[in-house]
Amino acid sequence: MSLVIQEVRNAIGIITFDNYDRRNALSKAFIADIMTAMNSLLYEEVRVIIFRAHPGAKVWSAGHDIMELERPGRDPLGYYDPLEKIIRAIQNCPTPVIALIEGGVWGGACELACICDILIGGPNASFTITPSRFGIPYNPSGILHLINRCGLGAAKEMFFTAQSVNAERALRLGILNHLVAATELEDFTYDLAGAIARNSPLSVSVIKEQLRIFSNALALNPETFERIQGLRRLVWDSEDYIEGKKAFLEKRAPIFKGE
Repeated sequence: MSLVIQEVRNAIGIITFDNYDRRNALSKAFIADIMTAMNSLLYEEVRVIIFRAHPGAKVWSAGHDIMELERPGRDPLGYYDPLEKIIRAIQNCPTPVIALIEGGVWGGACELACICDILIGGPNASFTITPSRFGIPYNPSGILHLINRCGLGAAKEMFFTAQSVNAERALRLGILNHLVAATELEDFTYDLAGAIARNSPLSVSVIKEQLRIFSNALALNPETFERIQGLRRLVWDSEDYIEGKKAFLEKRAPIFKGE
């Protein structure tokens, strides 16, 4: 049984997250269903794709499914991790992807949302970057995606504190393109998607790819990349990494020692 619901309205593809019992946590199965739905919608030649939770949801997505985190000593967000695959799929998707945000967006779901082309949120939308709460490192591309969305200072605060950014501040930071009243959220999102769908799909697709290239224009030399990877290994080889997952499973506050 699929964990998403897909439909098409006037060349607009809609993918509704339907893994409510797990708070739409980004498990391998859930991500696979999102990818399948995206490919199916592109086959139907939709011109815009919308990601959303069910109307009125308190959680848009709880982020990476911590039950599926790699064992100590293994990169939890490697290049072939399903979350990284869906991030690249959204980036490379020829049609714009809109995130209709209701409820909390946690951990890796923040990157999933931020990599979407346009974010439209309701008053209960919030964004929380959680790796430091669980003793988890984060991958370089994910950090850059957040910096590109909200700037270096805000990204630092979000990563360091693991505290939530509410909808009003998310709008000021540029995480949200629009903040809309709950009663108007769906109509506003579909109207904006419709405006995109009426434009030249080839033009929109080419411009999206140009923007992706420009946003990734700052290259890292090999030495710097290896330095970043070495820093991340310090975390995923640590006792804190083990403690973070153990505390989550035991439903208690972690006791980190910095080792």
